[in-house]
Amino acid sequence: MKLASLAHSIVLSWGWRRRSIAFVAGALSVLAMAPFNAWPILFFTLPTLVWLIDGIGGRGWSALAAAAAIGWWFGFGYFLAGLYWLGYAFLVDAQTFGWLLPFAVVGLPAVLAIYTALGVALARALWQRGALRVVALGVSLTAAEWLRGHALTGFPWNSFGYALTTPLALAQAASVLGIWGLTFIAIVAFASPATMIDDRTQTRRPWLPFAFAVLTLAVLAGFGAARLAHTPTRLVDGVHLRIMQPNLQQDVRFNYAAKREVMDRYVALSARQGLDHVTHLIWPESPFPFFLTREADALTQIARLLPEQTLLLTGAIRLADPNNPTESGVYNSIYVIDHAGSIRAVYDKVHLVPFGEYLPFEDVLERIGLQTLTEQRGGFLAGDRHRLIAMPGAPSALPLICYEIIFPGELASVDERPGWIVNVTNDGWFGTSSGPYQHLQQARVTAIEEGVPVARAANTGISAVIDPAGRMVASLPLGSEGVLDAPLPRPIAAPVYARLGDAPAAVLISIALLAVLRGRFRAPAKKI
Repeated sequence: MKLASLAHSIVLSWGWRRRSIAFVAGALSVLAMAPFNAWPILFFTLPTLVWLIDGIGGRGWSALAAAAAIGWWFGFGYFLAGLYWLGYAFLVDAQTFGWLLPFAVVGLPAVLAIYTALGVALARALWQRGALRVVALGVSLTAAEWLRGHALTGFPWNSFGYALTTPLALAQAASVLGIWGLTFIAIVAFASPATMIDDRTQTRRPWLPFAFAVLTLAVLAGFGAARLAHTPTRLVDGVHLRIMQPNLQQDVRFNYAAKREVMDRYVALSARQGLDHVTHLIWPESPFPFFLTREADALTQIARLLPEQTLLLTGAIRLADPNNPTESGVYNSIYVIDHAGSIRAVYDKVHLVPFGEYLPFEDVLERIGLQTLTEQRGGFLAGDRHRLIAMPGAPSALPLICYEIIFPGELASVDERPGWIVNVTNDGWFGTSSGPYQHLQQARVTAIEEGVPVARAANTGISAVIDPAGRMVASLPLGSEGVLDAPLPRPIAAPVYARLGDAPAAVLISIALLAVLRGRFRAPAKKI
């Protein structure tokens, strides 16, 4: 089938066929994300969305409602296929949470699709013939994605810009524009083939937008290749990291009776090949089925494990009031522990996971029997702010727990620039699914945006050391047990994004919006 006839059949589709096309196009778009990274698929799926919007008749609120419906079905397919792995978390304690699995796997995508619906409705309000309608879609969907990344604590997972982060050369543009600038470029570039079927009597060169999109991607790749060539991996002298990946099953991690088994495993695995050369040992997020500071024997094991020159950085659950444990709140924390078993520094997680670490509308939901997936009554307390921790023998580090690392600009609240980021996480909730690969991809983009290396310890993987340009210095595969010995890369001079944040992306999108508005208000009414 020729492109024009395919496009016309999509434009003229109706009813459930139309909604099904939107749903399938959205679901296929996930192939652009990790672990598939088949980003050319968007050259087919985003033009499909453009043609679906082209086919919306009528004016006013009815047209906007029809556009919102198309956007919702596209978004629902995208998030359903991209976030299916969340269901694994409800099977860790299936007896308690299994019944919620279909509600979570379907419900969250249904809610997140509202943002896509808003973006497509706004695009329809700015719609016009020609290439500017593709730009309108880029502006509107990027605004909706930005809103998704910030509203109601935010969840920017799998924003469209991540399609431009593999190969690594393309990802270097994040050092200037951040993920929101990449999102705008991705939407416009990948939607551009939609113009190739435009009426040649109205548009003299309908192939030009697609050619410009290909040129833009080539320029980004060229910029990235040059940046990589001029940004070699340089190492911090005298720092030798060891990351321990225990690959511990979730039912063991939350079982106090398995306390000795857990500690013996961590100690034995960490001590493989000796620790004499290791300066910093890193364990993953909240690895203990107990409060570490209330277990003297566990701290004694850690003290015996660590040579004098070695520090342990480990996730742990921390009591806010150790003197009143039955009434105390609890933090998800990182401890820095020395060879004497003394705690040198503490960081408390700031950006908590809804339903995983706290319940929105807690009083109401707890009355009907709901609780967090971590089964912590009342949920976790949030730390007051992001802060650097002094790290003897190494530059000061910014600790980030779990998905804190996926939020663009999270480092903006830190008073000074860190020498590296320590990211501890427990992706074991999600099995050997695509979730951990997506998480790693987003951690790499944060390293590029900030020009800061990342040391990542994950319970079941993927643990890694990432340099400031996003290169994988070393890594352990998903679902494996082991230790990762690696040097610590040096940070580089603060990139444009680290200095200016989202301002360059905002300027780019504002210019695009002005162009759309100029064309929109100059266009005759019959063109809408």
